[in-house]
This record gives sequence, C-alpha cells and structure tokens, in this order.
Amino acid sequence: MEKVDFGQVSNSYARAREDIPTSLMESLLIRNINFEGKKVADIGAGTGALTRKIAMRKGDVVGIEPSPELLERAKALNITKNYTIPYRQGTAESTGLEDFKFDIVTVMRAWHWFDREQAIDEIKRILKPKGTLLVIESGFLTEPTVVQKTFDMLSKYAAGGLKPAGSKVEAKRRINGFPVEWFEEWQSSGLELRDFYKLEYAVSFTKQAWVDRVESVSWLAGLEEPVRKQALKDLFQYLQDDEPYVIPHDCNVCILRLS
Repeated sequence: MEKVDFGQVSNSYARAREDIPTSLMESLLIRNINFEGKKVADIGAGTGALTRKIAMRKGDVVGIEPSPELLERAKALNITKNYTIPYRQGTAESTGLEDFKFDIVTVMRAWHWFDREQAIDEIKRILKPKGTLLVIESGFLTEPTVVQKTFDMLSKYAAGGLKPAGSKVEAKRRINGFPVEWFEEWQSSGLELRDFYKLEYAVSFTKQAWVDRVESVSWLAGLEEPVRKQALKDLFQYLQDDEPYVIPHDCNVCILRLS
C-alpha cells in the first residue's frame, strides 16, 4: 500500500487537523473512558492534536509518529501551547514502547495507513491486560456545495479519480466509514468491540483555512509540490468569497477492549 508523506504539508496539516470536537472527550467520559492518571500511547499522532486533548485531561500520554516533519511541528506546539508531552519517532508496527505498560492506545485518522496485522500485534504487546484501544475516524461530509465544487475543481489533478485513503480503497463495504474487515480482524485477534458510535459537528472555515484543510487530504498531499501548489492556487481562485464556509463533519468512534 502506497504511503503519503504528510511531512511535506506539515504547516497546513498542523492548522487543519485541530478540528477535534469537544463532544469527543465528553462522549468518552460518559462511556467510562477517563484519561486522568492513565498511561496512554497516541499512535499516528501527527502534530499532536489528539495527544494534547488527552494531556489536557491529565493523561500520561506519549505521541508516536513516523514523520520527522510532523514530529517537529508537534514539539514546537509543545512550546507555544505550554505542554511537555514526549513525542517519539515510531510506527504502529514498531512503536519502541515498553511491553504491557499502557492502559489506553488511541489511533485517530490513521488506522487505514497501518499494516493492520502487525499493528494489532504491536498494540497488544504494549497494552496492559484488559487495556483499551480507541480507533477514531473523523472528517468533513461531501454534501455541501463548497465541498462539491472543491472536488469538481480538483478532480483533474487526481490520477485515477478521488479515492478513499490507504486501505479504505480496498474495502467492499463500510459502516460509518469503517471497513467491515477491520471489525473482523479486531474480533479474531482478541480485541472485543465495546461500543461504536457517531458524533456530528460543524467546523467554520475562511476560504484560506478551507484550502489549507484540503491540502492535508491524503490524495492531494501526495502530489508533487509544484502540482499541489498550482491546484491549491486554482482552487482558491475558483471558490466564491461567501465565507465563512460552515462544513458539517462526523466523528466515528470505536472502543475496543483487550480480552
């Protein structure tokens, strides 16, 4: 499976991926997922958006991320936002973390990039007995006119068309964005599904902020820089100035427990 180097769009990635709804943490708390005092590994941490949310709730969290550029942005945000979160370079398949030390492992917007079999083995290695895995997917919905116009305008730059990212492209059927194969893999590996639910929310964008958000989408981030920059310039000129753009999003959460 081809991987996308998000490091080349680290600045826009950092700006665009802060759109985690407050309702996510509230929804976890009412389901008895409390981060306070817990050892947490956030895998595929990116620039640390979820990692910081966990630290705010007094979790003892470490962020794991393969991209050096995204790690540098996460560390820089530690300084500007007054955090002391440790970040380490590593992958879902090889985190470099200790055996059986973590109460919770979180993965947000990243499971589709993993070698899932190896990632499951690694997560089981670092989780404590009866530990919890949270797999979270979120993103904007495609119905709004501005999103349709964005896709129409940028489709000429996407060889083979606009497709789901990573292993999602292989999925025959999905439930709230999750390929059904994932559920089968988790169950067969001893990760029991405890809850699965959806949150709906909206994010308001200026035109420039929306273009930044689009730049961090996987198929566009994977383009060569001159092509990507031209695509974004064309998009900015094409879109109307009727900002703010209020874009509906959804957030799908899967709570799994190691049996």
